[in-house]
Amino acid sequence: MSRTVVITGASSGIGLAAAEQLAAAGDDVVLVGRTAARLDEAARRVRNAGVFRADFEDLDQVRDLAVKLLAAYPKIDVLANNAGGMVDGYRRTSDGFEATIQGNHLAPFLLTNLLRDRLTGGRVIGTASRAHMRGAPDPDDLTGDPARFRSFPAYGAAKSANILFAAEAARRWPDITSVSFHPGVVRTNFGAGRVTRFYYKYAPFLVTPEKAGALLVWLMTTDELTNGAYYVGHNARKPLTHANDPAAAARLWEASERAVLNNENPRNR
Repeated sequence: MSRTVVITGASSGIGLAAAEQLAAAGDDVVLVGRTAARLDEAARRVRNAGVFRADFEDLDQVRDLAVKLLAAYPKIDVLANNAGGMVDGYRRTSDGFEATIQGNHLAPFLLTNLLRDRLTGGRVIGTASRAHMRGAPDPDDLTGDPARFRSFPAYGAAKSANILFAAEAARRWPDITSVSFHPGVVRTNFGAGRVTRFYYKYAPFLVTPEKAGALLVWLMTTDELTNGAYYVGHNARKPLTHANDPAAAARLWEASERAVLNNENPRNR
């Protein structure tokens, strides 16, 4: 029986590779991306895909996306929160948050909560990273300080947030399997700044998008998952302490709820 699989960040890289593999296996794949041209090209590569555009740096677009998905799909078997990336320099979104934490954590947190009822009995998979070792999110400050901003620590904090979110979702929503994973250092157009992008495009020994996509597909299909776990390859691993703290996960969840669900974001202050 085919499943309905929603993949954010699906217009290139890991998300697109996974989408192609799932469609070839007969699943109903839904592509979500930011850039219209890339989405159009992805749709040509993925058979009979649903296609939706949303910029995760605009939470109203995330809300509109959720409305459209709820109208189109009575059941969502898998939500892959794969969208995200590193920001080159401090940027505050129109919603009032630092762009890295919004694009990588607050937007997928909002989308997952809005789709929660359609995900009963299904899976939520977050693309995290070993980069979580570089930073921890501050639930009390989702706006950030431009003077202290550094791209890699900000990205690390956002990836820690992905791990904490999956673990806390498993505790709060036991009827949904929620995990996060490190896809490897993948050859993509990822990164902030020309040097970082050059590395991710040309450095030797990087993981191909196809291999990382296959890992994402495995996480969507295997019966061996541990709910709430963080995966590196096919094995659950223990993340660093700051990303493995239930109290920190609960604080982040509650701060995220206030920020995006209870209309308490900085823009409204």
